[in-house]
Amino acid sequence: MTEHELPTGPHELELGTLDLRPALEAVLMVADQPLDHLTLAQAVGHPPTDVEQALNSLADEYTEQGRGFELRNIAGGWRFFTREAYAGAVERFILDGQQARLTQAALETMAVVAYRQPISRTRISAIRGVNVDSVVRTLVTRGLVEESDVDAESGAILYRTTSYFLERMGMGSIDELPDIAPLLPEIDDMDDDLTFGAPTLEPSVDVEVAALDSDSDSDVDDTDIPNADRG
Repeated sequence: MTEHELPTGPHELELGTLDLRPALEAVLMVADQPLDHLTLAQAVGHPPTDVEQALNSLADEYTEQGRGFELRNIAGGWRFFTREAYAGAVERFILDGQQARLTQAALETMAVVAYRQPISRTRISAIRGVNVDSVVRTLVTRGLVEESDVDAESGAILYRTTSYFLERMGMGSIDELPDIAPLLPEIDDMDDDLTFGAPTLEPSVDVEVAALDSDSDSDVDDTDIPNADRG
């Protein structure tokens, strides 16, 4: 190897042998924004003109085959989209997922956030006596809880309820929540490092957030929700 030659990684060696069309499909499948043909050409290791022709060919092929998705050139780049004729199925799938019942753990955690917001996951754990990381991720994914701020002392992310929570509860503001302060421990005096052994909420707390449940009989396990945690 001369001083001007650079080592080639295994992925770079494979690019020349990759079939163009499957390679484009693989890259587009994980793209979170439209990609122009020059970017795609660099990714798959083929000439830009060949890539552009292959993209148009793939788009026509998907339409002819009546696939549930389509490849569209939009906003200066290419990306997969749900075909409009099947948008109803996607909408129904998403709405059904949002209407699934919250578990008991999620309801208890939701109550703590509602009455003690803004609050960190560590403090929620201290009140409930269990680790709540996965439950908080569930509530964030469902749009009921969101990141609010960062604690100035600990640097921990603080969480609060969302406008969607108020909508589901039928309230105009958090001020309309019933007063249950006597039922909750004073967490300001609790050690932030405490995550186990603290008392759980009284049953009456859960009643206040029961309106978040739908009529479905099946519970949603918190670990089944895709990871939407941002901190």
